[in-house]
Amino acid sequence: MDSYDVIIIGGGAAGLAGATTLARARRSVLVIDSGRPRNAPAAGVHNYLAREGMAPLELLATGRDELASYGGSVRVATVRDAAGDAESGFTVRLEDGATLRARRLLVTTGLVDELPDLPGLAEHWGSAVLHCPYCHGWEVRDRKIAVLGSSPLSWHQALMWSQWTKDLTFVLHDQPEPDADQARMLATRGVRVVKGRVDRVAEEGGRLSGLVVDGEVVPAEAVVVAGFMRARSEVLSSLGLHPADFRMGEHVVATHIPAEPTGLTSVPGVYVAGNVTNPGAQVIASAAAGMMAGASINMELIMADAR
Repeated sequence: MDSYDVIIIGGGAAGLAGATTLARARRSVLVIDSGRPRNAPAAGVHNYLAREGMAPLELLATGRDELASYGGSVRVATVRDAAGDAESGFTVRLEDGATLRARRLLVTTGLVDELPDLPGLAEHWGSAVLHCPYCHGWEVRDRKIAVLGSSPLSWHQALMWSQWTKDLTFVLHDQPEPDADQARMLATRGVRVVKGRVDRVAEEGGRLSGLVVDGEVVPAEAVVVAGFMRARSEVLSSLGLHPADFRMGEHVVATHIPAEPTGLTSVPGVYVAGNVTNPGAQVIASAAAGMMAGASINMELIMADAR
């Protein structure tokens, strides 16, 4: 049975940053990754200092090379479950039947974006169907954008996206009309509000061209949608950690695994970092959280050995 100081489950920015931190601390570390990065459909990573516009898969490949230079390794596999404790160590079972051991676990499995069930929406996700203006706003600046009403906070999303374009339409779909204060703010920012349900995404030559609302096309070059963000928490559930609701105000917008600022969960020896615990974290924030978790795990192991 292969044994490591730390096994990291999830090979995105958080996982690789944590692994590199640990490897530089002379820890034996293995990253297990299933190869399903959340941001794979995106053309580039943004707001990441000195990596602006780098393709997501290129960023991960560079991170794996950096990890390898310090003696860390990556294994492409899917984790079935995990068990154990901080005193006796943890066992990680893979879908291929392999069993691994580690003194500590860092889980960075991210989340899944659950989109409204509308024809054409998923097919354009990450390219012309967007959610975060800080991830994609600059790339569609000054274009014709439609915000799809999919949550009680969609009006707020429309307000935010008005910073990137003056040609913005808020399609209510299945959401109620904005109240008086909301309507006044949207009007002040120049946002048009269209009533009606969306039937599907409109396309021309394979490219998104708008939303079909009650049979009529509302033109758009990009569509903004607020999907539900669900933590990939199956492995954590096998350790007794279950996702909690993540709220913006009074509205549940995601699930996540609560943790301390260091990433330590309520199960001793098990840490989390990135979108599995912080749904709003961008790539650079996830990497920073992974680094913090890695440093915290290293110190915990030093103290355990010293005692």
